[in-house]
Amino acid sequence: MSLPDFLIAGVPKAGTTALHAALTGHPELFLPSVKEPKFFLSDGPPPVHGGPGDVQTYQEHVWRRPDYEALFAPAEPGALRGEATPFYLHDLAAHDRIRALVPDVRIILLLRDPVDRAHSNWTHLWNAGLEPEADFLAACRAEPQRRAAGWAQFWHYLDLGRYGRQLEHLYQRFPREQVLLLRYRDLKDAPAATLDRVCAFLGVRTGLLTAIPKENVNRHVVHDNAVNRVLRGLLRAGGTFGHRFPVPLRLAARGPLLTLLHRRKGTRPVTTPAERAELLPYFAEDIALLQDITGERYDDWLSVDRHARAPETPPIQ
Repeated sequence: MSLPDFLIAGVPKAGTTALHAALTGHPELFLPSVKEPKFFLSDGPPPVHGGPGDVQTYQEHVWRRPDYEALFAPAEPGALRGEATPFYLHDLAAHDRIRALVPDVRIILLLRDPVDRAHSNWTHLWNAGLEPEADFLAACRAEPQRRAAGWAQFWHYLDLGRYGRQLEHLYQRFPREQVLLLRYRDLKDAPAATLDRVCAFLGVRTGLLTAIPKENVNRHVVHDNAVNRVLRGLLRAGGTFGHRFPVPLRLAARGPLLTLLHRRKGTRPVTTPAERAELLPYFAEDIALLQDITGERYDDWLSVDRHARAPETPPIQ
């Protein structure tokens, strides 16, 4: 039976792609080329409707158990198998599915300042041509309506960052010694030491991984012309002119449309004090809960002025 020995279970836009890529270089570990199979996010087929681009994403879910196990079949004998789906922490029902199938699995979590994480999430979807709202705060205010309409988890900019509630639920299902809690900044600023922590947690040799692969990060895409507005409309509609084309053609159309959209780029924005001041009250109680649960301090997340905190280094995925 080929099932994972470890999961990179959270959180989106906090370095999970970089960690996945780095761990593939360890000879005692196996991670499939398919990142984010999302197997534990459902008990059967994924939804068939959602927000912009969600239907195409749902088609990528590996939800059948034989298909999921097949991802790990190529692993060398004795290698530890793992996968990265950063939505597992947020999906409380996934905690129970994981415990039922792989109760001894080791769980790795990367946490990021929840306001910065939300902003990076919005930027990601804006650059992909899917986010219809050009204003970050307006997109956050639209979250309740989007959730009610069944938009996928990646659109839950604020709720994805309520780590205290999520971790409290996870610790009720798994012993703490099976969970490794890291910070996004750890992976960026001290990659070798952080990768050694991960390897020690998994019980494989340390000292072999010293850096994370460089990830291509697009600069922010401008939105000040009519052509870009048309391109975004087509991408949100699935790359179709109406609904005349079949799904495979709609998926194939995304690449050329994104190439056109990305022909003009601007400076990637950062969260402003005003944005942080509006959003921090949403997270304050949950950050306090996170501190109580972990015994660690996250006071730097409570600062309104990002310049009063440690400076950001270039983002990783």
